[in-house]
Amino acid sequence: MQGPSIKFENVNLSLGNTRILQDISFSIRPGKIHCIIGVNGGGKTSLILSMLGQMPHSGNITIDWHDNRVIGYVPQTLEFDKTLPVTVRDFMGMTCQRRPVFLGIARSRHSQIAAVLDRVGLTSKSKSILGSLSGGERQRVLFAQALIPEPALLVLDEPMTGLDLAGRKILETSIVDFTNAGGTVVWINHDIAQVNEIADTLTYIDRKVLLDGDPRQVLASGTAAHLFPSLELFEKQATTAN
Repeated sequence: MQGPSIKFENVNLSLGNTRILQDISFSIRPGKIHCIIGVNGGGKTSLILSMLGQMPHSGNITIDWHDNRVIGYVPQTLEFDKTLPVTVRDFMGMTCQRRPVFLGIARSRHSQIAAVLDRVGLTSKSKSILGSLSGGERQRVLFAQALIPEPALLVLDEPMTGLDLAGRKILETSIVDFTNAGGTVVWINHDIAQVNEIADTLTYIDRKVLLDGDPRQVLASGTAAHLFPSLELFEKQATTAN
């Protein structure tokens, strides 16, 4: 598998009289974890939706694909009727096949579904009603469904929401494994410690690009210290831990 590179060139987005994105330009390398960070309301999700072709914008967003053009997308939360009698396995079937799941899950999907549920530690929950799961377990299900069919690009919108420590470790490992296999990850993330630990590159957006580059270098800059008042405390904690 070889993930795509992505290039944003002078991307602008306005909704009514409100400027959401202004002259956004940066690049994402293939086979890397690229985190997009910034304040709430700064345009991170709007930028991702523009990349996915779901928001009107000006400028250019170029995705340089190879053989595999599949995108796996994990939203921040899953909104659904929790009283629906849909099992985890049924949900997985609905997201990876066209025919109605009440007609059965295609035999070709059985092993794929089993494999990705095992990957996120939810094998024992395959027959559980989706609405009975904890918020963190549902996030792991969302991550699992994004892996079928195998994507070349994973787009993650704060997928760690509601996860406990064990769940976070499972997803972190899966994300790193995905890029080690050649895939590209675009990840909206608010956890600076996590970004510093596993991201290859980051871009800080607050309407404009304020930071861009290697997390270890970027987070040591004066601009980063201004943007993150708690950064000095974070650095002291990291030094102590090491």
